[in-house]
Amino acid sequence: MVSVNESSITDFILVGLFPEFQHSIILNSVIVFIYTLAFLGNTLLIVLILGDSRLHTPMYFLLSQLSVIDLTLTSTIVPKMAYNFFTGERSISWIGCGTQSFFFLMLGMSECLILTLMAYDRYVAVCSPLRYPTIMSPSFCLHMVATCWIGGSISSFIHTVYPMHFPICGSREIHHFFCEVPVLIKLSCEDTSVYQLVVVVTSIVLLVVPFSLITASYTLVFLTVLHMNSVKGRKKVLATCSSHLTVVSLFFGPNIFIYMTFTSSHSPEQDQALSVFSNILTPMLNPLIYSLRNKEVVAALSKLMGRCVV
Repeated sequence: MVSVNESSITDFILVGLFPEFQHSIILNSVIVFIYTLAFLGNTLLIVLILGDSRLHTPMYFLLSQLSVIDLTLTSTIVPKMAYNFFTGERSISWIGCGTQSFFFLMLGMSECLILTLMAYDRYVAVCSPLRYPTIMSPSFCLHMVATCWIGGSISSFIHTVYPMHFPICGSREIHHFFCEVPVLIKLSCEDTSVYQLVVVVTSIVLLVVPFSLITASYTLVFLTVLHMNSVKGRKKVLATCSSHLTVVSLFFGPNIFIYMTFTSSHSPEQDQALSVFSNILTPMLNPLIYSLRNKEVVAALSKLMGRCVV
């Protein structure tokens, strides 16, 4: 009996998504529907890339990694949120909260690095096409992707373990729909300004630096495209790069606001709205952004549908 009470004391309470919203059942149902679309869309994109030999290139290999991240990221957040809402069970254990925070951070940090690699891939393909097969070799891609995952895991582990040990003297209510470092910091009864500064510095390394590298890569790409003689080639490059830039903007914009400003400067509602946009809506849009404007993916989809019909 004592162990049960002790475990309940360490539990956190997830308030949920916009708890004051009158039509919360409609909102949560829409979120579940978006999650279903994101799950199916990213799964389909992974199947297409793995199943079509024409898509066995560095660009699509990196795109498949992005889909794996988006698929796992939404699955880390939405099922627990939906379960809590539809069952009325709002609690999450200390271990469950730490696990959710770890995977969320690991996937988010890995996505920053994967998007940077994708920009570098396009830079090499457009600016140094003759050296592309040598530079973007399969072994190089595997090593870089492994580095992204390992780097994201190590950084996430540090930023999960440390804030989870901050003392909490008052309410254990988390004004969010999942466990995330900025909202966990708000629960602490000790001064966390130094750690918040560490979070900002880490964000500069994992958000601002990658975003700057991506911007520099595409600046050079666009300058090269302007000197292309082939109109067809120019359109193809611009279509691919514009799709990637759209995804980059949708991902980096909200996260820079959340992690590069102190937690006291924005409300729980702002955090929730940006999290829904960045971590639930964007993973649903990514497969559409990359597939609708990409002839190779559309051709692979048509081929797969043809096989299904036969």
